[in-house]
Amino acid sequence: MISATKEPQDGWDGILDTDEKIIWQGRPDGGFFIKPSMIFLILFGTAFAGFALFWMIMASLAGGYFWMFGLIHFSIGIGIIGATVLGGPFIRRRTWYTLTDRRAFIAKTLPLTGRSLKSYPITADTAIEYLDGTLASIMFATKRKRGKNGTYDVPIGFERIEDGKTVLQMMRTIQKAQQ
Repeated sequence: MISATKEPQDGWDGILDTDEKIIWQGRPDGGFFIKPSMIFLILFGTAFAGFALFWMIMASLAGGYFWMFGLIHFSIGIGIIGATVLGGPFIRRRTWYTLTDRRAFIAKTLPLTGRSLKSYPITADTAIEYLDGTLASIMFATKRKRGKNGTYDVPIGFERIEDGKTVLQMMRTIQKAQQ
């Protein structure tokens, strides 16, 4: 039983196992960048908004307020572009990473979904993928999603971190200790 007067240790009380230790904490870079997979959505949003803008201009020449119906489509096109470009940085700026001697944690605080904390065990069998760069990413889990053409896997991990090689070495050390 936990005493009411006992203070939680750094907010991890009740989350970590008794002898589990935090060995690294960090945050992803919150800057803007465009991945090749984002280009299609940006082009689609631009075409969608561009056509709506063209339609609104042509409809406004006829007089009246009929052109305003194009605002919905224009807003959707701008929304697609905005969500594609700004969505990633928005989420990353509200994300925290923790690595213990057993697990990797990803914590997020988002306006509509609230706070979430997910843990992923690091075992000897965990497939770890290192994506090198100025800001490295380390993928150690996958999440299966359903799309209109079937299911696909989305990689999960520590994205766009500065000390990627150090964290990778820590994960390899955890794996070796479990063999």
